[in-house]
Amino acid sequence: MKYKIICDSSANLLEKDFPEDELVSFGNVPLTLIVGGKPYRDDGTANIPEMMESIKRPEVKATSSCPSPHDYLTEMTGADYYILITISSKLSGSYNSACLARDASEHPENVFVLDSLLTAGAMELMALEAKRLAHQGLPFAELTARLLDYRKKVNLLFVLDKFDNLIKMGRVSKLVGFLAEKLRIKPLCCGEEGEIKIKEKVRTIQGVLKRLVINIGNLCPVQKGKLCIISHTMAKPHADALKEAIEKNYEFDDVIVRENKALCSFYAMDGGLIACFG
Repeated sequence: MKYKIICDSSANLLEKDFPEDELVSFGNVPLTLIVGGKPYRDDGTANIPEMMESIKRPEVKATSSCPSPHDYLTEMTGADYYILITISSKLSGSYNSACLARDASEHPENVFVLDSLLTAGAMELMALEAKRLAHQGLPFAELTARLLDYRKKVNLLFVLDKFDNLIKMGRVSKLVGFLAEKLRIKPLCCGEEGEIKIKEKVRTIQGVLKRLVINIGNLCPVQKGKLCIISHTMAKPHADALKEAIEKNYEFDDVIVRENKALCSFYAMDGGLIACFG
């Protein structure tokens, strides 16, 4: 039996980033950003610096569109079982599209749609866990049950320099923007029950990064056998410093640094850092 894991592009993963083998393949379904009337398809070809520069202009309007059910169905080829992993359903319609694709497929009983309740590296961790479970030869129902249980163990913490696009698109409350811009507080945020929440309020970027590292240990006291994935938007020095601090303090098997693709860059904006682990 062959498996295919399909993620929407908020996972920051392309086919070349995922270790495929004879049993498990991978597919990516892009979301699209429209910035200043220009489309940026999140398939690895988007000009991120150009998009980010355009976003800064106050007169420029931006929207995002989720994949269609047809986009998912197009990727659902070459396997017996399909595992579709989407960005939180509270942040995008991608999950609903994936469910419609499952229902329209030839064998919906062989398709599992997982609402990650998160985004970015959290989805990559779930995809890797799905691959690990597939190699155990479990019945599909048991595999999906274990994947749902694993989802509870995955954490996401993030630090943003700007919250403009999250606020404009209704993804966070204006309170977060007020704290960040008016009071000059750097919130340490987290993903909780599919939504973005403030975990701590810190005054400086150095301070909030220290608190991020400390909270990793609080949320994940045992790191051996686990991964930590850091993704960033045009903030590699901070991402590398965060990686060094995590490696110094913890025992993750690996700490991976990735650049945010178009969708995560759009919301995280310049300087955004996202850490996922579990």
